Amino acid sequence: MRLTSVNVGLPRDVIWKGKTIKTGIFKDPISARVMVRSLNLDGDGQADLTVHGGADKAIYVYPFEHYDYWRSELPDTELTPGIFGENFTVTGLQEEDVNIGDRFQIGAVNLIVTQPRMPCYKLGIRFGRPDMVKRFLDSRRTGFYFRVLQEGEVEAGDAIEQTSRDSNNITVADITRLYVREQTNPELLRRATQLEALPASWRDYFQEQILRQGKK
Repeated sequence: MRLTSVNVGLPRDVIWKGKTIKTGIFKDPISARVMVRSLNLDGDGQADLTVHGGADKAIYVYPFEHYDYWRSELPDTELTPGIFGENFTVTGLQEEDVNIGDRFQIGAVNLIVTQPRMPCYKLGIRFGRPDMVKRFLDSRRTGFYFRVLQEGEVEAGDAIEQTSRDSNNITVADITRLYVREQTNPELLRRATQLEALPASWRDYFQEQILRQGKK
């Protein structure tokens, strides 16, 4: 497991459908060591803090392995690290294999997996195509977020070490499937509501699903 690229970017104004939109989705790779803090990386920022950023979304991670899929889907698009808005482009960590609550170490930085990424319209802005949000979610190649447990510096090329595996065994992909109601699994829904590493907003959403299913 390796950190293949570290990507940062500050919010900027762009024109989208005739309107000026502020977005922090434009990220560029950096070669120097960078400080990872509890809310983001030095040199990075989010525009709309009501839906982006915060401790549970401090670091967005995207598997480098997915780039091959997107190159076949978007052959006319130049896909450089960070294009999905990710801070860390990584190898060896994919949604089907990573549990919510798994802990990792990169150098001195300790991290915990919190949730999958749910795309908003700004992903469409980044790719210049309104259908990108749907395509991204349909692909189930969402990436995921880290919460920072211990701050420190990282650099592209650093090794990633898994320090613990969450015993609940609910993967990032499981949470996405529950969210889009791809599967009816009352037991998994119940377990998801009790998953401490999963942010409260997700647990509340799944609890609502349980209540709705109980009324059917």
